[in-house]
Amino acid sequence: MSGEGMEMKHRMSGEQNGSIAAKEPPGVETMQLKKRVGLFSGVALIVGTMIGSGIFVSPKGVLREVGGVGPSLLVWTGCGVISMMGALTYAELGTMITESGGEYAYLFKAFGPIPAFLFQWTNVILLKPSSLSAIALSFAIYVGQPFYPACVVPDAVVKFLAAVCIVLVTALNCISVKVAARIQVFFTAIKVLALGVIIGVGIYSLAIGNTTWLSPDKAFQTGHTITISDIGLAFYQGLWAYDGWNNLNFVTEEIENPVRNLPLAIMISIPLVTLLYVLANVAYFSVMTPSELLASGAVAVTLGNRYLGVMAWIIPFSVACSTFGACNGSAFSGARLCYTAARKGHMVEILSMIHVKLLTPSPALIFNSFIALIMIIPNDFDAIINYFSFAAWMFYGGTCLSHIVMRFTQPDNERPIRTPMIFPALVVLASLYLIVAPIISEPDLWYLYAAIFILAGLLFYFPFVHFDYHPPFMKYITIFLQLLMNVSPPTEAPKDV
Repeated sequence: MSGEGMEMKHRMSGEQNGSIAAKEPPGVETMQLKKRVGLFSGVALIVGTMIGSGIFVSPKGVLREVGGVGPSLLVWTGCGVISMMGALTYAELGTMITESGGEYAYLFKAFGPIPAFLFQWTNVILLKPSSLSAIALSFAIYVGQPFYPACVVPDAVVKFLAAVCIVLVTALNCISVKVAARIQVFFTAIKVLALGVIIGVGIYSLAIGNTTWLSPDKAFQTGHTITISDIGLAFYQGLWAYDGWNNLNFVTEEIENPVRNLPLAIMISIPLVTLLYVLANVAYFSVMTPSELLASGAVAVTLGNRYLGVMAWIIPFSVACSTFGACNGSAFSGARLCYTAARKGHMVEILSMIHVKLLTPSPALIFNSFIALIMIIPNDFDAIINYFSFAAWMFYGGTCLSHIVMRFTQPDNERPIRTPMIFPALVVLASLYLIVAPIISEPDLWYLYAAIFILAGLLFYFPFVHFDYHPPFMKYITIFLQLLMNVSPPTEAPKDV
């Protein structure tokens, strides 16, 4: 047998489920994701992912549902409170179960593999990639607009620019965790400064007397009677803008000193974003009437055109930076969910591997972005916001329920942080309301389709996970992809604390 054949035979003897055994590169003690996310970059990841295009482009979704300025501001504040309680609940879970993957790891620990699998199925195949593609499309519109000042940016151009954005953030995340973290810090600073400009305009507008729609007699005038469904849909719209409050839990294994930095990053980030969102909405209502806001395609741009003069370009530039940063954070966290699920055997083995030199989960990053690229073909994501947000909150509520369950079933687990039980209980109640209220008030087949999609994951779970069926050809595909991407399984699995 040739030397090359002997080498391949030796490597094949170390296979696990068809993969080539890990071979550590010189100077690397273990093949693991490294702890390169500090407090500052953790705050940037949460804030940078939460602040995307929504607060700049279209806060009119909340106003459209509740019909008044006062109720709209209450919804934005309520969304921040719910996000904060959920994030503090996740802080206890994240310091007790120090695995990346967020809800997946917690549901697996509390309820077993089936709920965890259905979560990762829904998020990996649909919610995470569609969120990435939606943000990338917003980025593309604002980058393309200067080249088409007199008309709408052509659809083909929007999709091309969105694809470039997705490929670029994927490449940066594959190259280095440090690079991705620094990019997140930089673009987070820009978007916070942009919100500061908007809030500054609002303060100036209020100072010169534009307070009509913020006065008590006007603020709570609504154009229609607010129903239970209206409140639920308004919270869907607001919570979509807050989405990302849980993203740091997807990268727990990569956080430096997670017991300190995870909860501290949460306690800094969520109140900051809530304050910025509420003040930005106050600024919008000081510059525009409710009817003008509803008619605006991008309320931040309208505000800039009215008050910033020749510097109005700052707003679309900031939106482009904001959405690029949000894409970076979405790709970063979405890949970690995919990586953790594959490491548990809930996805194909190649997605559980990391690059042997760069130590990044490049197969999971590429897979997440590949689905996102497919999803930029359609460009209307209203259905996902309204009809799949209930699926996301089903899992958020389930995760907070796992916190309560594990307090009783696993009382001896070390909990460096203990969140008051009232927080997860209130989030569970809020999630039940968000799931049930719109369905009861306005039944729609889309909710059924979403439920069917979630349950369809069982068609893959039982043959490939429960009965552990591995098609014979998969080991050859796994080895080929390993050699192509220069990746290997981690040499030492992380342990829970």
